[in-house]
Amino acid sequence: QLQLVESGGRLVQAGGSLRLSCAASGRTASNYVMGWFRQAPGKEREFVATIDGNGASTYYADTARGRFTISRDNARNTAYLQMNSLKPDDTAVYYCAADFRYGLAVASHDYDFWGQGTQVTVSS
Repeated sequence: QLQLVESGGRLVQAGGSLRLSCAASGRTASNYVMGWFRQAPGKEREFVATIDGNGASTYYADTARGRFTISRDNARNTAYLQMNSLKPDDTAVYYCAADFRYGLAVASHDYDFWGQGTQVTVSS
């Protein structure tokens, strides 16, 4: 019903910035919440940020708040994660997720659809 493809991950130096994109296809006419998660080697997948169906509301993990910004462009069926002041601890595979609910969601099991992930590596 919904397919997601992340892009934009790359190697960056600490203190730098990076913008990830998540392109959605399928039943994009429906309202759906979107979120970003990440998984570092040897760690569980963790919540990063979420945005509601029309982009009016956002919520961030403590580690992301103030540094990362989630946004969406519904005309392009694309969500973004702008990451500033990157730290080596931000190194992870970043995943985009979506669900047909409208409201914010912070748990992995709240989302039905997932992208394949994009690697972000922050060097010190």
